[in-house]
Amino acid sequence: MMQQRREGFFYGWMIVAISTLALLISNGLSIGGIPVFYKPIQEDLLSSGALTAQTADSVTGFGASLTFLLAGAGSLLVGILIKRFSLRSLMIVGCFLLGGGLIFYSQARSPWQIYASHSLLGASLGLIGVMIQTVLVANWFRRRRGLAMGIVLTGTSFGGVIVPLIARPLIASQGWRTAMIIVSAVVWLVLLPAIILLVKDRASDVGANFDGDESTDDDAPAPAVTGFSLGEALRTARFWVLALCAAAVFYPIFTASQQFILHIQKSPSIGIDAGTASIAQSFLFATSVGGKFFFGWLSDRLPTVRVMLICCAVMFGATVILLGWLTADTVFAFLIPFGLGYGGTFVLLQLLTVEYFGLRDIGRILGVLTVIETVGGAIGGSVTGMIAAADGGNYTRAFYGVTIAAGVALISVVTLNMMRTPQNVAGAAKDAP
Repeated sequence: MMQQRREGFFYGWMIVAISTLALLISNGLSIGGIPVFYKPIQEDLLSSGALTAQTADSVTGFGASLTFLLAGAGSLLVGILIKRFSLRSLMIVGCFLLGGGLIFYSQARSPWQIYASHSLLGASLGLIGVMIQTVLVANWFRRRRGLAMGIVLTGTSFGGVIVPLIARPLIASQGWRTAMIIVSAVVWLVLLPAIILLVKDRASDVGANFDGDESTDDDAPAPAVTGFSLGEALRTARFWVLALCAAAVFYPIFTASQQFILHIQKSPSIGIDAGTASIAQSFLFATSVGGKFFFGWLSDRLPTVRVMLICCAVMFGATVILLGWLTADTVFAFLIPFGLGYGGTFVLLQLLTVEYFGLRDIGRILGVLTVIETVGGAIGGSVTGMIAAADGGNYTRAFYGVTIAAGVALISVVTLNMMRTPQNVAGAAKDAP
């Protein structure tokens, strides 16, 4: 059925703005920006005797992995809850967990408190992170879903850019505990009011259609929301190949976003100072912004699975530098292609899920995939931390796993490209060619 643009402002773009803000703040404070606190936290707890030189890196790695694991478990639970509660209500709860988790973290003086803090941050991501924003955007966009999701998911990158640049001088002047309380204020003063006042669950709540379109046939019924049930999706080979790809992709994404800043400061062959390391951390996320926006835009014009292949190839190519060629001079040569590929895969995994399985049970399907993603990321964080701890804080050998995982992701997406292309289900991301 032909569609015409409805005149006037489409409220879906306000939803895009709020979702982008939500990911900027939530991911920036719990994943992308938190690594700038790790070294000061280690030094503080080492001086108090709560950590030892042998346990510091493993505690940091396991704590970061807990954030990711709890985000996955929370997303699975939210995938069930969205059938009973509004997305807006769940996001409000997520704000309280995020803000409260940061305040609790600022008082941490032992490993168990660090673990509890990371668990709260992870649980908040289940309620306000990528999965729930994907469902929210899918309720507003169809034809332009790739562009909308590309814009929204830049929020995860902008958070990683902005938070380290703000937090680093605060840590230097106020100490890491006060700095963490200060940055948590953005949850209470900005994000929570925006969600309460502005979020609407779906286009029909404001009398609009997908993409702000207006049917040429005023009497035509709204399209049915159909697709696979969770059980049907789990019985397809495509789901499990996509799941393997997701787990393998998030191993390098999570490890690089959380522990690369420690790698370039503590490995003898690199030895970058804290200020430059913070800039590198921000640069990683800034580069991924371009990947998210560009590859999201490109997926509206080319088959999404083909674009995913390009992203995984770029990311794998970048990780080869980690096999003995990473020095202070090659850090940014690694970050540019890796950030572009990482940003693209981040968007395309969400789009492929919607495209392959439709909107009928998308919350639970995304929830299961998010758990699998987080398991991959958590394994990456924990294994990297343990190997680095065994090597006396040197992350060189630990980061070989990033290259291996990126290779597995590339192989799995090649397999997806070789599988028979299905007819897109109703409610999928774009029309079948």
